Amino acid sequence: MSNTIETLHLNKVIENHTQDMTGKVVAITGTTTGTGYFCAREVAKKGATVLLLNRKSERAESSLKQLQQEVPGGTFDWVNCDLQNFENVRNAVKTIYSKYPVIDVLVNNAGVMAMKDTATGDGYDVQMQTNVISHFLLTKELFPLMIKSSQARIVNHSSMARLGGPLEAPYFEAKGGDLGGDGTEEESWSFKGPRWARYHQTKLANAAFTYGLKRKLDAANIKHVLSLLAHPGLAATNLQITTASNGGMPQNSDFMSRAQTAEDGATGIIRAAMDPQAESGNFYGPTAGWTGFPDLLTPEELLYDDSNIRINWEGCEKAVGAFTI
Repeated sequence: MSNTIETLHLNKVIENHTQDMTGKVVAITGTTTGTGYFCAREVAKKGATVLLLNRKSERAESSLKQLQQEVPGGTFDWVNCDLQNFENVRNAVKTIYSKYPVIDVLVNNAGVMAMKDTATGDGYDVQMQTNVISHFLLTKELFPLMIKSSQARIVNHSSMARLGGPLEAPYFEAKGGDLGGDGTEEESWSFKGPRWARYHQTKLANAAFTYGLKRKLDAANIKHVLSLLAHPGLAATNLQITTASNGGMPQNSDFMSRAQTAEDGATGIIRAAMDPQAESGNFYGPTAGWTGFPDLLTPEELLYDDSNIRINWEGCEKAVGAFTI
């Protein structure tokens, strides 16, 4: 679908809202396709060493080759990182520590959407572990390397699905497969029902993590680590294709016909990763909601609500251990 849509905003973001990244190390989850792929490409063009955090697959291998072809002088390092397996994430961290003394930017980009009510091997909902808890784990384990940077950035990726009801603690517990079921086809196709409720929880949690982290950094008077948030609007990526094939939304829907390209969808995290004017707490995304230039947005109150921040932080710590700043 993205081949038939014109990319409108990427060049402007690169020209006006990025900086030279030579000497910096940028780690990005979920770079095989879509927003993560284009973020990896653009930070590499700016000179960064880019760590591609993906689970081992043919898609990971082919995307690495494609990135190397698109950015011949770029430096890419694939790190085996399966966000649906906590032990694998910890092993990925060990690999990173063995090679890099400092991490300058971590982009928590990877995600799955409207999946069936299934548990990971660790017992958690597949959406919550992939989108939220493993990124919390990755951030806390890499934090000692990030604090060594002259200016580190932790970029979390939310979506329009952040909007809705508050976070609920059971979604963060090892109750995968027992969180509402799959719902009806009609519910899924109208973006309602338990699949989408679970997805909403994860996207609100990504935002609550951002602002909870900012509070803790502020309290510790750590000014050189920025906690940032972005959302892609409606972008034509493999995320929708996977969800449709899983039964979570209709194939070739009218809704997706309004999408912008994956490149434009990536501009929020690209700006968060490289905008020289970025400040901790900044939130980038289309002001119109679904499509458009990644402007600086005002976060909704639910994103930094005390209860939402507490539920996210406590739920993640219970799953993967304390994150002390």
